[in-house]
Amino acid sequence: MVQSQWPYWLPLRSDLRNISPYGAPQIEGVVALNTNENPFPLPIEVVEVMSARITEVIANLNRYPDRDAHALRQKLAHYITQSAGVEVSEENIWAANGSNEILQTLFLACGGADHLALGFAPSYSIYPLIAQITKTPWFAGSRDADFGIDIAKAKKLIREKSPHLVFVATPNNPSGTATSIADLKELAEATGSVGGLFIVDEAYAEFSDQPSAVTLLADFPHVVVVRTMSKAFAFAGARTGYLIAKPAVVHAALITRLPYHLSALTQAAAETALEFAPVMQSEIELLIAERERVASALAEAGYRVHPSSANFLLFTGFSGEASALWQAFLDRGILIRDIGLRGFLRVTIGTPAENEQFIAALREITE
Repeated sequence: MVQSQWPYWLPLRSDLRNISPYGAPQIEGVVALNTNENPFPLPIEVVEVMSARITEVIANLNRYPDRDAHALRQKLAHYITQSAGVEVSEENIWAANGSNEILQTLFLACGGADHLALGFAPSYSIYPLIAQITKTPWFAGSRDADFGIDIAKAKKLIREKSPHLVFVATPNNPSGTATSIADLKELAEATGSVGGLFIVDEAYAEFSDQPSAVTLLADFPHVVVVRTMSKAFAFAGARTGYLIAKPAVVHAALITRLPYHLSALTQAAAETALEFAPVMQSEIELLIAERERVASALAEAGYRVHPSSANFLLFTGFSGEASALWQAFLDRGILIRDIGLRGFLRVTIGTPAENEQFIAALREITE
């Protein structure tokens, strides 16, 4: 709804009246390559164990869940220790309903009217949205033409603005651009020098060959790494995200989290998924290979494809409006993402069969 359509009796905040809800189109009967989901279903062996675990939990749904999700946090800590090569414990982990709730928790704890937040656009559009919802001033620094961050300029901006929260997504959404660990270290140093919290959003980290920012925690206590199980774990429907940080950040999250925010069903399902981590992530290498195949097809069709370390590709180089090409794909049963960035579209990497359908539609459109 737009401002003029809200009913007179609804005391909605004036600064929210022109905001559109975050989301992407959901259309039945198409190949959905628009929301960066992992296209592969859960392995049957995981489904069987998860189903049995959830059946046990259902018998006790009259009771509240473990409000601090101790077992889940222990398993997440084990996963990060093994995958990132950095020893962390339950005290370094906080879990929530997707990484978006993690981000909102951080804004609630460390944002507000007198606490500036800063990011580098174009990036994940949820950052400024949550900033506005939490009444946190937002400043968007810029990325270069290839969606990288000019570190010298970024450090200068941080020193000038003295933000309380600095956000960097790597790999970046919507471009897939990875920021090197050396560059992240420089940004962490700059953020620390002004007393800010440096938040590294690693939603797509498992698709990248870059070291995790978790490796910075030992030297930079103000670094927070945000992760999700939606992508690499093929677990989007379960809504499980988490952060890795110093215990003080976790304790701050306890203040602003809702009571019993993570259901017993979600906790049980996520714990099972983590027990089967290698199986759940067995398709990552295939998705990376498919990413390169789709990138090659787009390049052969005459489009410019930005290098991606995620499970999606951003491309440009087409004539006319992005919305027209988006519609041309949809007319052929392929749903990709018009991200609102002029002259660009984004496609998620699907199964080999789905990617073949995308490539066939691409060739038909460009003939």
